Amino acid sequence: MAKSKKIRETLPADQTIGNGGEPHQRAGGTHPAMTNQRGQVIADDENSLKANERGPVLIEDHLLIEKTQHFDHERIPERIVHARGFGAKGYFELSDSLKGITKARVLTEVGVKIPVFTRFSTVAGNAGSADTARDVRGFAVKMYTDQGNWDIVGNNIPVFFIQDAIKFTDLIHAAKQEPDRGFPQAQTAHDTFWDFASLVPETTHMLMWIMSDRAIPRSLRMIEGFGVHTFRLINEDGESTYVKFHWRPKLGMASVVWDEALKISGADPDFHRRDLWNAISEGNFPEWELGVQLFDEEFANKFEFDVLDATKLIPEEILPLRIIGKMVLDRNVDNYFAETEQVAFATTDVVPGIDFSNDPLLQGRNLSYIDTQLSRLGGPNYEQIPVNAPRCPVMNMQRDGHMTMLPQKGRVSYSPSSLEVDSPRPDPANGFHSFKATEQGDKLRIRAESFGDHFSQALMFFNSQTEPEQNHIISAFIFELSKVDTKAVRARMVGQLANVSPVIAQRVADGLGMQGPIEAIATKIPARTDLAPSDALSIVKKMVPGLATKVVGCLVADGSDASAVLALKKAVTAAGADLKIVAPKIGGAVAADGSLLEADFQLAGGPSVLFDTVYVSLSGDGATLLSTEAAAVSWVHDAFAHLKVIGASSTSQPLLDAAGVVVDEGIFVGGKPAEFLIKAGEGRVWDREPSVRTVF
Repeated sequence: MAKSKKIRETLPADQTIGNGGEPHQRAGGTHPAMTNQRGQVIADDENSLKANERGPVLIEDHLLIEKTQHFDHERIPERIVHARGFGAKGYFELSDSLKGITKARVLTEVGVKIPVFTRFSTVAGNAGSADTARDVRGFAVKMYTDQGNWDIVGNNIPVFFIQDAIKFTDLIHAAKQEPDRGFPQAQTAHDTFWDFASLVPETTHMLMWIMSDRAIPRSLRMIEGFGVHTFRLINEDGESTYVKFHWRPKLGMASVVWDEALKISGADPDFHRRDLWNAISEGNFPEWELGVQLFDEEFANKFEFDVLDATKLIPEEILPLRIIGKMVLDRNVDNYFAETEQVAFATTDVVPGIDFSNDPLLQGRNLSYIDTQLSRLGGPNYEQIPVNAPRCPVMNMQRDGHMTMLPQKGRVSYSPSSLEVDSPRPDPANGFHSFKATEQGDKLRIRAESFGDHFSQALMFFNSQTEPEQNHIISAFIFELSKVDTKAVRARMVGQLANVSPVIAQRVADGLGMQGPIEAIATKIPARTDLAPSDALSIVKKMVPGLATKVVGCLVADGSDASAVLALKKAVTAAGADLKIVAPKIGGAVAADGSLLEADFQLAGGPSVLFDTVYVSLSGDGATLLSTEAAAVSWVHDAFAHLKVIGASSTSQPLLDAAGVVVDEGIFVGGKPAEFLIKAGEGRVWDREPSVRTVF
């Protein structure tokens, strides 16, 4: 009791909560007891109240509702999560009908172009943070169907940190800037995040993903999207099929390396949004295939993990994707605030024929999203804002309220009624129906035993990566944990990694300089080592070769060969890419023949991190002069260190030497542009990496 009293006495009177008095003492421990906002002691803050072990979350769970609603209203008006976003408009077109599986027309009527609004975002950073922070990317699609709006509110990663929505508040509080100091911004490399993660082993699988290159994408046009949860499709007979939604980019996936991401943040914090805007403006419309994983109750019961567990995925090798359509983004927004900032997504925005599963994280999201919009957008009529408004008729008895924009005619605002013959009525035949599921069991706060394996799929994900990708995961853990001041947190997190693999844990420990044996954290279910790797989880293994829509940077100076630059530009254009000229002055450079090579970037403002591959086209005098210019040396050195393919004229050698470039399979000096571009289309030179950075 003495310790609780000391805690109370350290708080100024105006910072205490409630009417004073001693905090409730937690039974059997030294901590004060946790309470809700009304002082009610909480028995379980880890699990939502469910109808049974794997049943739906109950609306009477006042603790979940209070905690979630308070969290939803913490920030006004910026989004608490996904604040930094960028949107575009386009269409979805179905190519393979799921008729007989669902009655949703958007998934049964082939060839119909459905308008869409898609918003990409980072999760942790505020609206003013940089695009290239290591983070999950939100991938939310709103389809304006003739049956109402359908939102697939997902991420670029198919799993999530937590299994139950009651822990979402804690996750985000831990990941956000620390409340006493207000930093760090847009990063998880600090004590509170890793303290939480090290104490919540269910985060481990997701940690592998965000420490991978998936969390530092090259472009929003080159990320996958996932609905994350298991949903249901309902047909005309009320029969259910489970479904998981996948968006697969036509360009394939691509990422940057970590040092490159850091430097892009300084050179162009709007890198991703600028890339998407420019691509659409230039007619290079990004496209994604919509794939589904469909399965029945029998598959769900036999699968090795619980399909209601959002920290797990179903490998495509076990359940292949069925490609059913495509999404094309072909229009930029007209006004960022009116559309991108005010667009409101909700997991509950589904159409007849699509329904929810008992995933406890999904059930909590169904509550949270609408509640958040009420706060952010001023009231219950946010769906009358044009970007949110359905493209089909809206008729109901809801009236008035803040921000009402549509004058609703008539005398009747209630149901049932008899005074008007054209007032709306429910339509049992065509309306939304929930799946008729039978639930039995005790009402309780519990986590299903089938949710208990936190490490097997984390190991599977790691084993599915190429060696360079595995090295990047290890390096990311080392970087993040090196920013943690509390040694006990570092040790505990490495102890959790030991449950995934002692080898992974030891590599991270060696990189941190930790001494002594690693103490694995006690776990009930050890990681399985028999799960087959999945090539679908690797960026490198799924890379689409080619330079289509990518950017080549060409460094020039006075005296450069204009004909060589023009030949390069012709080859780059033929490859479907874009050439950008970088010169010491933004006015350009005077070529050897007296012509002007106009510049797109000034040298200091156009570092090589902004380009997918680079070419150095200098005269001998120009190369010698720039070899004493730090920005030019860094331009070439960074491209080499970031494993990019480098082309150069033979007269550019002095600058390459000053930058420490060592000839390998990715260095082309004096050759034809076509040879250089073919190699550049194959991606980064991974074999170079051990020579430019330490691999633990």
